[in-house]
Amino acid sequence: MTVELTVKDHVATVTLARPDALNAVDLETETQLQRIWTQLENDRDVRVIVLTGSGERAFCVGADLKNPSVSGVHYWAAPRPGGFGGIALRETLNVPVIARVNGYALGGGFEMVLGCDIVVACEEASFGLPEPLVGRMPLDGGMTLLQRQVPYRQAMGMLFTGKRISAARALELGLVNEVVPRAELDATVQRWVTDILACAPLSLQAIKQVVRSTGSMQPAQAQALRLPALVAALQSSDADEGVKAFQQKRKPRWTGT
Repeated sequence: MTVELTVKDHVATVTLARPDALNAVDLETETQLQRIWTQLENDRDVRVIVLTGSGERAFCVGADLKNPSVSGVHYWAAPRPGGFGGIALRETLNVPVIARVNGYALGGGFEMVLGCDIVVACEEASFGLPEPLVGRMPLDGGMTLLQRQVPYRQAMGMLFTGKRISAARALELGLVNEVVPRAELDATVQRWVTDILACAPLSLQAIKQVVRSTGSMQPAQAQALRLPALVAALQSSDADEGVKAFQQKRKPRWTGT
């Protein structure tokens, strides 16, 4: 298997497991990722997902260029649900996704990061979209997501040159939430996981669905939407449990129902 999946205590960890190839995504890896995301979307026990790469050199360096040669137009025309790695542009995964960036996040690997909700990076991590340097383009989310997450000229500077930026620069641009020494990476990710698990899972799913669905709408129009996850959260037993726990001065016991 080129992708490892573990699920424990409501946390799913998805690990790209091709360290010798800098966790580049080949056809088999893409297939496995698509299957995993679909599985997790249907697992009501999962409340947060951590996406990372194995080893200490790379999170993911994008598509494996050693794959059988495919022309740019054929690659562009081929269906890739959810964008690169099935996550860059995915609209149906409502639980929070944390990117644990342990090294290079380049090309499609950076697109996967752009598709996550929270990003924690080690100090050695770097980010970039080098596709123009090899005559290609960041077709699976890079061109559409980066410009929405950083100022226009900063996005175009990266897109037009293919240059990498450091983790520190990514933090300045707001592309990551935290940059920490490698030795603190796991503990920092765990802190984020713990903080997320302290919240009602259906509330978080509703928040993500609303944010992802309304970004291009006028506020009043967005406010009027009655999205399924929002309705489910408002009608849940957890909505009552949260209030009771507050009144009784105890921690809530979330059931996800």
